[in-house]
Amino acid sequence: MKKHISILGSTGSIGVNALKIADSLNQEINVQYLTAYKNFDLLTLQTKKFKPKSICLVDEKFYKDLKSGINTNQVELLIGREGLLEICKRKDVDVVLNGLVGAAGMEPTLFALEAGVDVALSNKESMVMAGSYINDLCDKNNVEIFPMDSEHSAIWQCLRGESMDQINKIILTGSGGPFRTKPIKDFDNIQLEDALKHPNWDMGKKITIDSATMMNKGLEVIEAYWLFKVPIEKIEIIVHPQSIVHSLVEFIDGSIKAQLGLPDMKIPIQYALSYPNHDNIKWQSLDLSKIKLLTFESPDLKKFPCIKLAYDAIKKGGSHPVALNVANDIVVESFLNRDISFNQIPKFIETAIEHHSYINSPDLNDINNIQTEIEDILKLIIKKGSR
Repeated sequence: MKKHISILGSTGSIGVNALKIADSLNQEINVQYLTAYKNFDLLTLQTKKFKPKSICLVDEKFYKDLKSGINTNQVELLIGREGLLEICKRKDVDVVLNGLVGAAGMEPTLFALEAGVDVALSNKESMVMAGSYINDLCDKNNVEIFPMDSEHSAIWQCLRGESMDQINKIILTGSGGPFRTKPIKDFDNIQLEDALKHPNWDMGKKITIDSATMMNKGLEVIEAYWLFKVPIEKIEIIVHPQSIVHSLVEFIDGSIKAQLGLPDMKIPIQYALSYPNHDNIKWQSLDLSKIKLLTFESPDLKKFPCIKLAYDAIKKGGSHPVALNVANDIVVESFLNRDISFNQIPKFIETAIEHHSYINSPDLNDINNIQTEIEDILKLIIKKGSR
């Protein structure tokens, strides 16, 4: 029986790879809905190929461009943020694949879970900002989160068939990004083009910058905390430059399970869509005889203070993870716009967290208010810091 799916962010790197999988598994996967932010050209091509029931373009400025390229008698065309959320509420799918970037992806995750639909999740910000609420929704509606980050997919696979009370620790791997070997004294000279050159992975700009600051690992620690319900003290980061071992789980008897594979996002995306099966698609496989070396090292917290900011945020709890996530979204966007320097990213995030109004148990309304507050704080900080 075919699995019916929605793909949120179909024109981004996660969405494009998901559609490659859907194309290869066309006898098993049916694409019901597609959404994109503003890339109407690619969304038009995807619509013609996969023939979804409905599509949504979030940026309303390009509505006419999209409408002129598709047959609206054959596909329903929705527009704006409301259209995106309308697709998330629809119950005639088995899985909603959330490939959206940043805090904007949280609400669609919640809407899908509220509708009683499983979510294949690459939007780590959903768990960072609303992990407790999401876990409650999953329990209430008997739905699941299928992680698509390579690290969390690896942990998910390592934990299958295991008892959670026998876990000693979870070990998240990270490449170390483009500046792993760069001396800290040279960080003041880092340019945007340097930060966008990831050594192993082909990703969108935002996550590539998060990898360069290693904030991605910090956010992944928080995501793992909520996904796998283990104490934060049992979640560690190890730098693994080759990006072959995607994460590990150590058990109380000292044994370790690891998931290995080439650095190809199609593999964890496919597992999330095919779960509980490992479907046979001929992507390039890992040839261990060609791997000369696998190395591991501790992360340098002086060079990458964003890691400590994330650990501190989840340990303090309350609204701190929300403030961390929102602040990171804003300062990364400012760096991409060349408004701030690379070294200012962690400094501005820390200042924003310190100045936000702490809430012990934020609800969804509080989360929205925190986003507005952090935006206002950072406008002043960035304006002052860029003088």
